[in-house]
Amino acid sequence: MKNEVFDAIYKKLESEPYANKLGLKLINLDYGYSMVEMSVTEEMENMFGMAHGGAIFSLLDEAFEAASNSHGTISVALSMNVFYVKPPSIGDILYAEAKEMSKTKRIGNYDIKVRNNKGDLIAACQAMVYRKEEKLPFLN
Repeated sequence: MKNEVFDAIYKKLESEPYANKLGLKLINLDYGYSMVEMSVTEEMENMFGMAHGGAIFSLLDEAFEAASNSHGTISVALSMNVFYVKPPSIGDILYAEAKEMSKTKRIGNYDIKVRNNKGDLIAACQAMVYRKEEKLPFLN
């Protein structure tokens, strides 16, 4: 089942319009784990010339989505608490790594970190999902 679920998630995330607009790319996936990358572009600047927090949040959320749905059933976000540590520079490549910290039949908790290509911590997040009983709708 692992290959079927993972292949379906990779394919689905590649076709997400919002993820494509931001250049989000799933680069690693396992049960309860994912890594997503994003290049910081000028289009992501806020009014101070730094990467907009919303772009960083979107990167965190994409990693969260992939990791929490990796078990093959629908998982939806209940909460995300984000801590912005350091602004990335335009041109940085950011990596969001999501790790499942606990999982029950209905609830999952995740630790998500964003680092740049130099290894600097950019943001950290604690997140929780609610697990539904239904399988992912895009599985064959």
